[in-house]
Amino acid sequence: MLRKHLVTTSIVFSVMFFLSAFPVFAQPSDCSTNGQNFFVRDVLRAFYLWYREMPNTSPALFDSPEAYLDAVRYLPLDQSFSYIAPKATTEAFYSNSQFIGIGFSQKLIGKTSLRISQVFPDSPASEAGLRRGDYLLVINGRRVEDILATRELGSIYGPSEIGGRVELSWRAGTEERSAIVTKRLVTIPTVSQTKVFDLDGRIVGYLHFRNFVEPSVVALDAAFANFRATGVQDLILDLRYNGGGLISVAQHLAGLIAGVRTNTKVFVEFFHNDKQTERNRVSRFADPMEALDLPRVVVITSGASASASELVINGLRPFIPVTIIGERTYGKPVGQYSFNFCEKVVFPVSFETRNAMGAANYFNGFPPDCPAGDGLNRPLAHPEENSLAEALTFLRTDACSQSSTLSARSSVLQRIETRVFSPKGFRQLINAW
Repeated sequence: MLRKHLVTTSIVFSVMFFLSAFPVFAQPSDCSTNGQNFFVRDVLRAFYLWYREMPNTSPALFDSPEAYLDAVRYLPLDQSFSYIAPKATTEAFYSNSQFIGIGFSQKLIGKTSLRISQVFPDSPASEAGLRRGDYLLVINGRRVEDILATRELGSIYGPSEIGGRVELSWRAGTEERSAIVTKRLVTIPTVSQTKVFDLDGRIVGYLHFRNFVEPSVVALDAAFANFRATGVQDLILDLRYNGGGLISVAQHLAGLIAGVRTNTKVFVEFFHNDKQTERNRVSRFADPMEALDLPRVVVITSGASASASELVINGLRPFIPVTIIGERTYGKPVGQYSFNFCEKVVFPVSFETRNAMGAANYFNGFPPDCPAGDGLNRPLAHPEENSLAEALTFLRTDACSQSSTLSARSSVLQRIETRVFSPKGFRQLINAW
């Protein structure tokens, strides 16, 4: 997700972006279903990038603002980008990198299997013993293959409420295990892991970056300060599970990578619909104190790498070589404003983004230069994990490995399956349960 900070009548975020241009929209006169539905309609008519394609459907016909939004969204491009979320959920994520849940990310394997891709520390999932690579077998009494067949993955874990209980069975190696976990507030480490490799005398930094939220800036600065002190000469940026977040953080991360090479140059341009052209803006790179001033960067991606993750790639490409390892990215070259109403927030697609060369419209995502699978049998940051091993091979040889070309077909199939079964809206952004 690409999201600009803004001021509304009920939320003021501490990091502002183009403050003078942020939209303020009148709150609904009442919070009845009709009041909420008509508020969403009015916001869409004013700010939705594709407002001209909206059907002229009465909001009074729908039993929730979410149902109305689904009925009028521009489906050829916006199947899940625009969404509505609880205000408290939104504030917890953007302000503290937190959500209510179990504490893991999962990855679809083929059409019938789910594997754990990441487990967050100090979470119910971690305490239950779930680990990266485990196979989920049963969720709340339902076999995973049945859940996937009926496309109920988005609802099988139940509502995001503290105290909610989830029954899980999984396979760890050859052993089957089960547990009942209770949902609570979970913190996603924004910088999940860093490591430094000595690659034939060249110092390579590895950074697994998880989401673009307010705490990310401090965490990134600390990681890059350590890289500078270690003498890092190349960087592998792992964005494989990163669904996006704040544009200001993407701008900061890109500056930390390229530094003086891109300072004051155009990072991204924003283009709105014809009612909001006065909000069109240019955002420029900065040169943060801890910048590495790198001549190139290698990025690990997957079908879950979206929005602000893709913005970093697209923004850097006019100035330094960006090599993509892994899977094709999700494809979201648009962003949202947020509008508060009745303890909810609506996030309509409000602008498209272009880099300094005008590159835009990557709705099909960015293809990998060197295809590689997500090596779930190895921990992240392990040099033999598939994607990281491929990244290290590329940095060593300036070429893809032989095994990479064999991964191309499976990468295409995995992308199709990811698009079909991927979570929607806010869940797609955080990519966590």
